[in-house]
Amino acid sequence: MNFASDNAAGVAPDILAAIAHANEGAALAYGRDDWTKRVERRFADIFEHEVAVFLVATGTAANALALAHLTPPWGAVLCHAEAHIATDECGAPEFYGGGIKLIGLPGEAGKIAPETLQNALDRGQWGGPHHVSPAVLSLSQASEAGTIYRVDDIRALADIAHGHGMAVHVDGARFAAALARMNASPADATWRAGVDALSFGATKGGALAAEAVVFFDPARGAGMQERRKRGGHLVSKHRFIAAQFEAYLKDGRWLKLARQANAMADRLAEKLGAAGIVPVWPVEANEVFVILPKSADARLKAAGASYYEWTTDALPTGRAVATDEILVRLVTSFATIPEDIDRFISVARPA
Repeated sequence: MNFASDNAAGVAPDILAAIAHANEGAALAYGRDDWTKRVERRFADIFEHEVAVFLVATGTAANALALAHLTPPWGAVLCHAEAHIATDECGAPEFYGGGIKLIGLPGEAGKIAPETLQNALDRGQWGGPHHVSPAVLSLSQASEAGTIYRVDDIRALADIAHGHGMAVHVDGARFAAALARMNASPADATWRAGVDALSFGATKGGALAAEAVVFFDPARGAGMQERRKRGGHLVSKHRFIAAQFEAYLKDGRWLKLARQANAMADRLAEKLGAAGIVPVWPVEANEVFVILPKSADARLKAAGASYYEWTTDALPTGRAVATDEILVRLVTSFATIPEDIDRFISVARPA
C-alpha cells in the first residue's frame, strides 16, 4: 500500500532495458552520443516545433537551471505559494539564479487565477532601483494539489505575463499525468498557449533519473550548456539519461504510463468516495487528497500503508481539517496495482 510518492515506484521495465542496452560498448560523453541526438529530434517531433533541450538527472536541477536562465538576479519569479519550487527545493532556484526572488501567490486547489496574477502585477511594487522586477511566471502542471491548468487557463495567464514582459515557465514534473487528462496535444498545452520553457519530467512517470529543460524558442537556450555544466549538472555518461528518454517517449509510452497512474488514482478516489471519504480537490492527475479520521490513519499506518500528511492553505471554501482528522496525500504510479487500492480501502473504511 505504497501511496507516498510516484518517486517510490521502480523503473518501468522497458526503460530499465533501454539503460542496459545503452551499457553495451562505448559512446562519446557529455551529450555527444547518438541517443542524445535522437532524443533532441524526438522532442521537436512531439512538440511540433524546433526546441532547445537540455537533459539533467533531477527535477530540482531542471527547475532551478531553467528559472536561473530566464530570470536576472534582480528579477522575481511569481508562482503559487505552495509550488514545489517555493517549498521543496531548498532554495535551489534562488541559489542558481544568484539571488532571484520567488514570490508566492495564493490560489485555491494549488492554482493561480488570472485575476490574482493581474492584481499582483498591478498593485505590487516593482522595478529598480529599490524593487525586484517581475521576470517569470512559473506554473506547476500538475499542481501541488493534483489539479491541472487547462489550455485556456494557461493562455489567460500567459497573456497577462507576456503583457508585463515576463516569460512563462512550467514545472512539468507530472506533465505526462496532466496531459493524459487533457484533450490537447503537447504543443497545444505548451508553446501554443504561451509557455516559453518547460521542465519536462520523466522520473515520476517511470524513468530512473531523467528530466529535461525545454525552450520553445531555441534562441532562449543560448548559454544553457554552460550554465548546466557550471552548475554541476552535465552528466558525463549522458547517454544513460538520453536512453531513458528514448524509451520513455517511444510509441507514446510516456502517456500510456501516465494513463495507468491516472486510472489507479481514479479507482482510489472512487472507492474512497464510496466509503464516505471524498477527495477535497478534483482528481485530475495521479494524486488524491483526502481528510481521514485520525483513527483511520492509525489503522492504515499499522497495516503498513505509506503516504504523507499534507498541510495547505488552499482548501476549498468550507472545508477544514478538524482536530481529530488529518489531511493526507495519496499518489499512484504506473506500478500501482488494484489489490493495493482495495486493501487500503478495506482498512480505511469506517467500522
